[in-house]
Amino acid sequence: MSNFAALTRMRIQLTIRNKMFLFFSVIMPFAFFFLYAGVFAKGVPEGVRYLLGPVVALTVMGSFWGLSAALVTFREQGILRRFHVTPVTPSDMLASSVVANYLLTMPTVLLELLFARAFFHVHNFGDLLAVFILVTVGTVSFASLGLVVASVTNTMQETQIINQLLWLPLIFLSGATLPLPSLPAVMQRVGVFLPATYLVNSLQRAIVFSVPITHLLLGVLALFFWAAITFFVSAQLFRWDAESKIPRRAKLWAASTAIPFLLLGVYENRTGRLVAESQAAMHAAENPGRHADTPK
Repeated sequence: MSNFAALTRMRIQLTIRNKMFLFFSVIMPFAFFFLYAGVFAKGVPEGVRYLLGPVVALTVMGSFWGLSAALVTFREQGILRRFHVTPVTPSDMLASSVVANYLLTMPTVLLELLFARAFFHVHNFGDLLAVFILVTVGTVSFASLGLVVASVTNTMQETQIINQLLWLPLIFLSGATLPLPSLPAVMQRVGVFLPATYLVNSLQRAIVFSVPITHLLLGVLALFFWAAITFFVSAQLFRWDAESKIPRRAKLWAASTAIPFLLLGVYENRTGRLVAESQAAMHAAENPGRHADTPK
């Protein structure tokens, strides 16, 4: 454990020096926060409270971009090769990366909640235990996605392209930028196949309706199993050296990590439950004080 702690501290130090981390884990989250709270919600406490779910989700999701870019940079610069001559295993390196990413993401989330209280007078954050668990599981899940991206790309340019292809649907079809119920029906059907949709919806329900974690288990378990699968795949595909070849089936392995949400998306398209819950949260923000009897 002492070796793992030392490795995690080193990963934190290396990550802080990375400019990509600074942008995606510090600058971008606070830019989103003040844009959503000050412009979209117009500083109204109920509106800010409703938009905290998407804001926190964007902070959590952004971790995959920064982490994948950092790992690819370390591999290109030969930093990972230095770790390879030590007793450190790929699982140790990846797990310490996830833990370091979590420890660096949590302060940003806490500051967003504090800013919401100090600047926009939001005094009720719903079920904070549920929010904490969702942020924890979400951060680990999307960090693991970043590990997979770093495993199947060779250069920073390639990493940026794949990250962009993943980032756009994650933010535009999940309810993180536009409320899910306001999207066209076709996009709603596509959105329920994305892990970000379940994170945004669960955070909104926990914050707006104080829904306990026991009533959010479907989304939590889906994110948890997705994290386990993505971490396992990334450990199998991990490369210490930039010259190491990517296995032929690497991208097929990476695509297989989408299976949990493919199955869940089919289920949600049949029931319509998730869209209805998102509609209820949006209605609560538009009509403050009139959702006390909303089912949890």
